[in-house]
Parts: sequence; C-alpha cells; structure tokens
Amino acid sequence: MFTTEHSQARPQASKLVLEHVSKWFQTSSLHVHALDDVSLRIAEGEFVCLVGPSGCGKSTLLNIIAGLEHPDRGTVRADGQAVDEPGPHRLMMFQESALFPWLTVLGNVLFGLKLRNGMSAAERREKAEYFLELVGLKRFMHSNVHELSGGMKQRVALARALAPNPSVLLMDEPFGALDALTREQLYGDIQRIWSQHRKTIVFVTHNVREAVCLGDRVILFSPHPGRIREEFAIPLPRPRDINSVDLARFATEIMGVLKGYVQSEVAG
Repeated sequence: MFTTEHSQARPQASKLVLEHVSKWFQTSSLHVHALDDVSLRIAEGEFVCLVGPSGCGKSTLLNIIAGLEHPDRGTVRADGQAVDEPGPHRLMMFQESALFPWLTVLGNVLFGLKLRNGMSAAERREKAEYFLELVGLKRFMHSNVHELSGGMKQRVALARALAPNPSVLLMDEPFGALDALTREQLYGDIQRIWSQHRKTIVFVTHNVREAVCLGDRVILFSPHPGRIREEFAIPLPRPRDINSVDLARFATEIMGVLKGYVQSEVAG
C-alpha cells in the first residue's frame, strides 16, 4: 500500500467528518444494504476520490454528504455542523451536465449564482464571466446549450457549480460519458482549477487511473455493502499526466487490490 503523503503538506482541519454511516434501501423485492459503517475524515482543500465496483454505495455516500439522502445510522458533519439537508456550501456535479436547454451558457452559470444573496446583477455577471473564462468558454457565453459538445457542456456545468463559491464540490463520475481525449483535457482543467481555488472535492469514479490522476487520496470500497477497505495516499506531483509511467504503477497496484476484493466477494 502507498503510505507516503503528498509532497505538499495536507491541511489538518477536517472539512467533512463521516462517522459510522450505514444505509439501507427497500425495493419491491429486496432489502438492500448499500453502506456499512463508513467513517471518513476529509481535510479542508483535499481532493479525495472514491473508487469501487458498481453497487458499492459510492454515489449513495456522495448523496448523503450533499444532504440529498439521510443515513440510517451514523452522522455526517461539514465544518462541524450536522448535514441534514442540501445547502449552497455543498454542490453536486453529475455525469450528465443537467444544463437548462432554454438558457444560454451565460444564463446557466448565472442561474447557479441565484444561490448567492446580496449580489447585484452586475456582480453576478462579472463572476459568471470569470468562471467561464476559467473553464475556457467565455467566448461561447452567448451560445445555446445544444450547440456545445459533451466536453463543453461539462465545462459549463463545472463553471455553474464553482460560481456560487461552495466550500465542497461533490462530483459523481462527471467525465464518465465523455470520449478519452475529452476526458484527458478535462483532467488538466480540473487539476488547474483545483490548484488555483483549493476547493474540497469528493470525486466518485469507477476508473482507478482517473482517481490516481486527480486525487490526494484514493479511498477504495469493497463490493456491497460498501465498506472502506483501503486508503492510498498519492504523492505524485501536479499536474499529473494520466498516461505517465509513475501514475500507471500506482493505478496497477490499486487495481490489483480492488480485483482481490471483487474475487473474494464472488468466491464467497
């Protein structure tokens, strides 16, 4: 297991604290145990990636952190306060961009700024244009959503999520539906933006190499019910190239551990 810390010292303050979180779902025919006794601390400004097989509860955990779901057992705290409902300080970005097709690119980002009180129309527009510049889309701000590629739509969704200045950004496989070249470009974008703004990011993915490329830590979940089985600190300097040999070495070891858990589940 990799135990070496990131070359830059990780902040010590805990932004998110999850203690003994468990979750069940009732379907028409099954009682599903999604998460079991998950405890995790995420530091201020840390980029944490959650990795595991399908059905291990990663997205459910992200929804619990967002306040969209409630744990059946355990607690979640953000900045020391209990999380029991959604709030502007914890915003989600999904696999689908979920943009409003009747609004322009600028209109979509401005919509996100409605979460911020006490801002004039001019201040909202200035901030929206800043984040569109940050994601490289300012010249497209008057374009309609249907005129954009998939990667551009995700950039708009990222700008919309960042503009209200959330303290925590929750990302649920945001690049999963994109082609390999577009994903690689976005890996560079998200690393650059994270380095500039140091948001606390919790990122769910099935892609181990993606997790190693982006995360300070990779948290590995076992098959359902989801439990944290391993934590891997990733000490590689940034920006990281997903095709680098060093990154591949980390990803190969983590994938080997993950395969071992999956095989144990099948054998059991």
